[in-house]
Amino acid sequence: MSKFPDVWDYGQLLAFSGMDGQTDFWNGMCLRTAKDEYAFELKIQDPDQKAKICYTGAKPDRIELTGDFFRFYVAGNVVSSGVLCDGWSILLDGEFQLVDTEKYYESEVRDGRILLAVKAHFNSAFLDESTESLIAKRAAFLESFPELENVPESAKRTERKALSQIKSQVYAAEGMIKQHWSTPDRWPHRHMWLWDSAFHAIGMRNYNPAMARELISSMFDLQQENGFIPLSGCPYSFNEAYTQPPVLGLAMKLVNEAEPAPEWIAGLAPKLANYMEWLFANRDTDGYGLLEWAISVHANCRSGESGMDNSPRFDGAIQLDAPDFNAYVASECEILATFLPDQKDYWMAHHDRICKLMNERLWSPEQNLYVDYDVAGNSRTDILSSAGFLPLLCGAPTQEQAEKMAAHLTNPETFGTPLRVPSIAAKNTEAYKKDMWRGPVWTNINFLIALGLERYGFHALAKSIIQDTLRDQEKWYLEFGTFFEFYDDRKENTPRELERKGKMPEGQFHPLMMPFHDYGWSGTLYLEMINRKEWR
Repeated sequence: MSKFPDVWDYGQLLAFSGMDGQTDFWNGMCLRTAKDEYAFELKIQDPDQKAKICYTGAKPDRIELTGDFFRFYVAGNVVSSGVLCDGWSILLDGEFQLVDTEKYYESEVRDGRILLAVKAHFNSAFLDESTESLIAKRAAFLESFPELENVPESAKRTERKALSQIKSQVYAAEGMIKQHWSTPDRWPHRHMWLWDSAFHAIGMRNYNPAMARELISSMFDLQQENGFIPLSGCPYSFNEAYTQPPVLGLAMKLVNEAEPAPEWIAGLAPKLANYMEWLFANRDTDGYGLLEWAISVHANCRSGESGMDNSPRFDGAIQLDAPDFNAYVASECEILATFLPDQKDYWMAHHDRICKLMNERLWSPEQNLYVDYDVAGNSRTDILSSAGFLPLLCGAPTQEQAEKMAAHLTNPETFGTPLRVPSIAAKNTEAYKKDMWRGPVWTNINFLIALGLERYGFHALAKSIIQDTLRDQEKWYLEFGTFFEFYDDRKENTPRELERKGKMPEGQFHPLMMPFHDYGWSGTLYLEMINRKEWR
């Protein structure tokens, strides 16, 4: 088996990692493998640019393709290769042609090698370096970890891709962000997101706990004096209106289990507590004690704050006491009680209060699942979603309730679909679409549901859901070379054939209306799940 990812297909991202040196949020180089040819599209400076790097040699019989270097092999020998030298430059050795690069890039050819760099950052000294020595530097991260044992060959290959992917999604400190930070993908997202950062850290903890701590701490760099932590941000701005699912405490807990860092916990716990206080003060519109996600007017993103942007839960654009929001917050309060032992009673009181209110208002005895509650209409809604399982995470259900919830996960009429766990129940046929949160399966939600099932002793069920998730991710990596944002619960379509907030008009292209490739948490949570021996 190759030590490096070895599947070529379009949509894979390459960028210089902040783990190797300085990155540049605004002007850094980013490449994306092209469709129907061995070529790399250049991104960032202008999403509509046509600049490409095209391989012009013989058809390769083997390729190594990581997030920051690549090699093309013919008859067992390397015939062409490329490597990101720094945040702005790529060195090409072999048979390549540059297409439409003049507007944003500068290049030089010497002895059959090409150096291409973002204008104003050209450094000809890289032409004096060995391509292989630069590749060795980029490869050091992947080579520092031994091959996984007691897993299928497909898992070993997929793990290499996930490791390479998360490395390329790490930026260096810049602007307001004082340490390494991560993005869901270097294009088109580029920014840092709250719950994505938590899930990236959870996967990274298995390989580099110190880096995992930085990926969490970076979100707190954007925290405001009133405790608010934004949904997303970059080194120079942040989203001032919305937050996102609060799972930073969960990530802190898991990272700390991998490598205890009491001073780090002590430094962040009060900040996490302030964030919880902000949520209590700003996301309970009716004063009942349960929290509601902010609702926006965009038809395809009624609740970006929830992370479940286009879920049918939010089609009515009304305020909902939400089972996922309150489960997250109750879980964070329970974790804070361990982080701040002198405030244990205070945070456990919040935890118990929220769990009690969820059981009073959000538990549906008719559906045997937690559902949203329409605050204005004073009634529970009829959309059954994967959010309804998340109270397992914080311990809200009784054991009897948990057993009824677990039964849904093997019931084909609700959540026992060919690939679990669908984002809405199979019987919600009017709302179902193969579009993001209207049916497809999300790796992060499966991970959280499995944690909740483990809490209640449903170990075999949790394992079966995770194993199905891992095998599906491996299947599509081996075919398409990438981790996707979401997967088909019915196993009828490839991830590429799924919709993302509708279908693009014929002949048009928009990067946010296509299933994302090389998607962050799908890869990092693959790493977390494959490293849990009880789930393999």
